[in-house]
Amino acid sequence: MYKREEAVSPVIGVILMVAITVILAAVIAAFVFGMAGNVQKTKNVAFTVERSSASTTTIIVTSQGGKDSADLQSTLISIDGAAGSAGPTTIGTYKFAGPASATAKSKVVVTATFKDGSKQVVVDTTV
Repeated sequence: MYKREEAVSPVIGVILMVAITVILAAVIAAFVFGMAGNVQKTKNVAFTVERSSASTTTIIVTSQGGKDSADLQSTLISIDGAAGSAGPTTIGTYKFAGPASATAKSKVVVTATFKDGSKQVVVDTTV
């Protein structure tokens, strides 16, 4: 005459504990990923670097433009660690002295500074 009925409370309790754990994980993830919102956006500008076909000791840096090229304030071009060369801030081609040897490779790094004060390496290559 007696039916054995299991209580539903333990099942509901487990479901509630899982739900609370998922909600807490979502809140913690929102805080963690929200802190990454202060990271600066990458600017979109294009530069090419090549050796001159006329003189293999000349390096040519060309600004190709890009979505953020209007915000470009200045560029710094480093050739083999010697920084300080002024580079293109508008679309155009600029020539710089490369290595004395025509067969030597040069490491060229172009760093752009934008109107909002941010800096970004736009080229890091060897030619």
